[in-house]
Amino acid sequence: MTVEAQKETLGFQTEVKQLLHLMIHSLYSNKEIFLRELISNASDAEDKLRFAALKDDSLYEGDSELKIRLAYDEKNNTITLTDNGIGMSREDVIQNLGTIARSGTAEFLTQLTGDEKKDSKLIGQFGVGFYSAFIVADRVEVFTRKASAPKEEGVRWESAADGEFTVETVTREARGTEIVLHLKKTEKEFANGFRLRGLVKKYSDHISFPVVMQKEAQEEGEGGDELETINDATALWTLPRNEVKDDDYKSFYKHIAHDFEDPLSWSHNKVEGKLEYTSLLYLPARAPFDMYNREAPRGLKLYIQRVFIMDHAEQFLPLYLRFVKGVIDSNDLSLNVSREILQNDSTVESIKTALTKRVLDMLDKLAKKEPEKYQGFWKEFGTVLKEGPAEDFSNREKIAKLLRFASTHTGEPDHTVSLDDYIGRMKDGQKKIFFIAADSHAAAKSSPHLEVFRKKGIEVLIMSDRIDEWMMGYLSEYDGKQFQDVARGQLDLGDVETEEDKKQQEEATKAHKDLLERIKASLADQVEEVRVTNRLTDSPACLVVGDFDMGAQMRKIMEAAGQKVPDSKPIFEINVEHPLVQRLEKETSDERFGELAAVLFDQASLSSGQQLKDPGAYVARLNRLLLELSH
Repeated sequence: MTVEAQKETLGFQTEVKQLLHLMIHSLYSNKEIFLRELISNASDAEDKLRFAALKDDSLYEGDSELKIRLAYDEKNNTITLTDNGIGMSREDVIQNLGTIARSGTAEFLTQLTGDEKKDSKLIGQFGVGFYSAFIVADRVEVFTRKASAPKEEGVRWESAADGEFTVETVTREARGTEIVLHLKKTEKEFANGFRLRGLVKKYSDHISFPVVMQKEAQEEGEGGDELETINDATALWTLPRNEVKDDDYKSFYKHIAHDFEDPLSWSHNKVEGKLEYTSLLYLPARAPFDMYNREAPRGLKLYIQRVFIMDHAEQFLPLYLRFVKGVIDSNDLSLNVSREILQNDSTVESIKTALTKRVLDMLDKLAKKEPEKYQGFWKEFGTVLKEGPAEDFSNREKIAKLLRFASTHTGEPDHTVSLDDYIGRMKDGQKKIFFIAADSHAAAKSSPHLEVFRKKGIEVLIMSDRIDEWMMGYLSEYDGKQFQDVARGQLDLGDVETEEDKKQQEEATKAHKDLLERIKASLADQVEEVRVTNRLTDSPACLVVGDFDMGAQMRKIMEAAGQKVPDSKPIFEINVEHPLVQRLEKETSDERFGELAAVLFDQASLSSGQQLKDPGAYVARLNRLLLELSH
């Protein structure tokens, strides 16, 4: 097949078309970040070649001096960025420059509003990469050849961001990738040496490969082709902390995370002794769109003796800390390490234990010193952190200290409290931490199970995330105090409940024994037990989950996942002081008694957030009772 016969025109993936439109129309206020993104990609390509060459140094093709070259042409209004990294094959080019193979793409696109300022922040969360070139260019050419491929298998890619791109096979002597940006007429400012140098120093000074440009004198026509390095070209994490400015840390974060926003916090540490490694860990300000996809790529950039090994080394942090970005550079691992070897390496496990502790300490420090910032973190990442008690038994107490909850004392769901706050406000004689789990904050706050707590002024934590009930299955106590679900089992208020309260309940149980037995007989197929409540003050009845039964929230999650849910019946508690219950007790007709008992049971089911098994029967009963009242 001839070279010309291999030229083809292809259409962009739909998501790419949408993203390109946004690049061109939404990011005008952040347009200079295009250079940071392209240099970061070039740096990744250099890293990948250096790693691959550990096993096969013929990939260097006699050129092992890795660098990124930046050039410009004021006359033709172009910028050219060239790396001598791993390069791409024809298939790589079509895959990498024509599609976005990333989970969360669809969700990301649905959240865009058309408001340029808001959308630019969202795009920053998503990461922009190569497509940022079209912020300043109306046409982009890419010339590339994969390392070790024959020179006849070079590839040329071109697009004007008009929905299509062309790919053709060309002859290319050099391995690596060259990107030519044909700048828009309005972006001529970037075809300038001084401007480009400034952007490299601002955004890419920390790139560990040299970024080189022609010296200014030669650019003015004095001849020669002498290059100079315009960045520090030092791996930032290898420097002493006192030599690194905050702005440098922020810049490096944006490079590795492809994020627009500054990180919330970071921790830079060098460990020496039995283990030797350096870590630089960051807490992002915003969650990426694939945060809740547990299969999405995650983890730290792994270097061994300053040689890049892999991009997403997930073995160094637990899954519930998957939002953390950063770098780990170890002297204690082999350079030919693989993901499989990492999974079974005791050194990795030791580093993971230390890094996990460091991240939890970072979060604790942020919560204590900058509570408003921590609140922002919690809003973005709190649900993920709640996975921690189940996944990390040894750090459960530390994780619990970082959890935040709405409560009956805070009002709005966004006003949260820590468990330490809660314990500090506990009533005299209160021995447990009380909580309620429901499908929504509003449903929890209006639950009849809270009535006695309001009466006695006892704070209850409100949990409305789907994960909450599952999490509490692994979090039995904190600071020596047990948790109690207010809708589960026999309610024990400790010494807050007076002897008089207990005596009244015992007497009521004896006095209304016949009523309890009659209701139990009427609702035999639906309830496990009927008893006098110590929970209710205003409502006639409520449903209580047995101590060892599955709660409503977990049942819904399992049913939605198509899993079989174990059979169980609730406990039916009645408030014998309520007029409806007193009316029921006086009913002599067994048929009408059954009708009234069933209505009370269904109402209790609804107030617990459950769906009725037979809504039509409930409505019919209610209508019959209403008609009787109207006569």
